[in-house]
Amino acid sequence: MSLALLFAGQGAQKVGMGKSLYDGSPAARALYDEADRVLGWSLTKVSFEGPEAELTQTKVCQPALFVHGLAVLAALKEQGKLPEVKFAYGLSLGEVTALTAAAVFDFATGLKVVAERGRLMQQACEKSVGGMAAIIGEEHAKVYELCKEFDIEAANFNAPGQIIVSGEKTKVEALVAVAKDRGLKRVMSLNVAGAYHSRLMEPARVEFARYLSTVTFNRPGLTVLTNTTGQTVSEPAAIREALVKQVVSSVLWEDCMRSAAAAGATEFWECGPGAVLAGLARRTEKTWVVKSFAEFADLSA
Repeated sequence: MSLALLFAGQGAQKVGMGKSLYDGSPAARALYDEADRVLGWSLTKVSFEGPEAELTQTKVCQPALFVHGLAVLAALKEQGKLPEVKFAYGLSLGEVTALTAAAVFDFATGLKVVAERGRLMQQACEKSVGGMAAIIGEEHAKVYELCKEFDIEAANFNAPGQIIVSGEKTKVEALVAVAKDRGLKRVMSLNVAGAYHSRLMEPARVEFARYLSTVTFNRPGLTVLTNTTGQTVSEPAAIREALVKQVVSSVLWEDCMRSAAAAGATEFWECGPGAVLAGLARRTEKTWVVKSFAEFADLSA
């Protein structure tokens, strides 16, 4: 088996996530306790108890998902359930989780990176009026045409026939309003706080670049892939550059999955709540072996 680890992105969070890991795994508990110390506020309380409105905030859910993903990984290792890992990559903020799993930086540094990313992206959301929509069942070329016409951007290429667009809320709503008349199969507005992975995140990109210039990046101990190209990346400077660019550029998730498979990945384990990435993987290629691990009970499944 050649194993790839997948780490969840924003939107996968749910109140209660990680509680069973904290209770059942000393290794997971140690990460949660360290996270509370590093952040200076109780990530454990918000993750386990909510309220949902607080957990959903960008500045909260990004570090919460980061810690949860690595807690799953720590519990798998502790239980002796983790075979040799070859690949690691994640969706959007999950890329920081994957880089931490690959020892590009240690846990505390990765947590600070993702917390700053979340803080800056939330600020950018609050300074703009952005929106996003899912376009189901259309080809890339058609979506690019629509983005050009409505002056919005393609934010995520998640799986065949599942593309997310992002931009000023009025422009996204204009596309949704005419979708049926244009013969589009299905277009849905998403309940999000802003226009992620679009030019409205540019203020966050600028400040994030400044912040990351002070962070030391190591060469990854695993094969990692970046959302910005859907390809592998290994040089520390290139990893830093990709993390900065990712804030405003399209997430090429389908390409990441296909590239890992082409490079030899034979099994994909999702570390995160909700099994979102497992669903995207099955939509991309039904023959792939995909498993999801979110809570302590999943470790023995």
